[in-house]
Amino acid sequence: MIITKAPFRVSFAGGGSDIASFYEKNGGCVLSTTIDKYVYLSIHPSFHKNETILRYKKSEVVENINELSHDIVKACLENAHLTGVEIHSDADVPAGSGLGSSSAFTVALLEALEAYKNESSSKEKLAQEACDIEINQLGNPIGKQDQYAASYGGLNFYRFHKDGSVTVENVKISDEAKIELKKNLLLFYIGGVHDASKILAEQTENNKKVDKEKSLKEMCHLAERLKYELEHDNIDAMGDILHQNWRLKRTLASGISSPMIDGLYEKARQAGAMGGKLLGAGGAGFMLFYVTADKQAAVKQALSELTEFDFDYDTKGATICYAE
Repeated sequence: MIITKAPFRVSFAGGGSDIASFYEKNGGCVLSTTIDKYVYLSIHPSFHKNETILRYKKSEVVENINELSHDIVKACLENAHLTGVEIHSDADVPAGSGLGSSSAFTVALLEALEAYKNESSSKEKLAQEACDIEINQLGNPIGKQDQYAASYGGLNFYRFHKDGSVTVENVKISDEAKIELKKNLLLFYIGGVHDASKILAEQTENNKKVDKEKSLKEMCHLAERLKYELEHDNIDAMGDILHQNWRLKRTLASGISSPMIDGLYEKARQAGAMGGKLLGAGGAGFMLFYVTADKQAAVKQALSELTEFDFDYDTKGATICYAE
């Protein structure tokens, strides 16, 4: 029995510049942190050796893995040349809520399959393999930030180079400032499930337009500025940068925001939030706000119809929880 986990992530600035249509021309960068909410995967031999069993929100029992409807599991098993196993999936957060769940699932599964075969991968190899499966093999119109975040873990600055390589830099923030930053971040669940592929496919096409490309370049500059400010312990810069990043991001594709989301954002701002954003591709899921301590009660009251979601930092990334 092997049990692994991989963390969800909260992206602060630069999201969208990790899509190939942009970074292959301009280079891209994202600053994000992983949080202490996870996808968990377990794998062990099937009782019937000719059966491959998958348990997630539905159950699948097949004798040929090509019959699996879960594309990520099918691709991972094909690459690993494995059959006759039983795989279970659980998570702390629903899929499609903007925290990188799909890629966290892929990374956790790859880690589990490696351990099951008595093999091991570096953080870099794990992230690369997850990107290859989701983007190249399955053709999903997504970026690379989620796979790298789930694999590496931590508060990191990711640079996406024109040749497809990725540089991972830990943000060198003091322990005191990092704790204070966490205290000033409020996360709210607004519900719903977004269609990330549809939104990102539109964004990929829009990246060819000069104005959209300009917006993404500005978002990259914001990510770089945020790294500088955090490394100089100026955590209040997060509020303004989140605000500027959101104003740019919501113009990239039609499904990113909505009147309901815009209304919630304005309520939070009027109550004292310095800035915020919807997490993930857009349309649903979680909204993040930077709010100083003296304004938090007012913001929570303004958004009282939403569920506040408590979280802390994750620092380890994908890990093996149990192996026997």
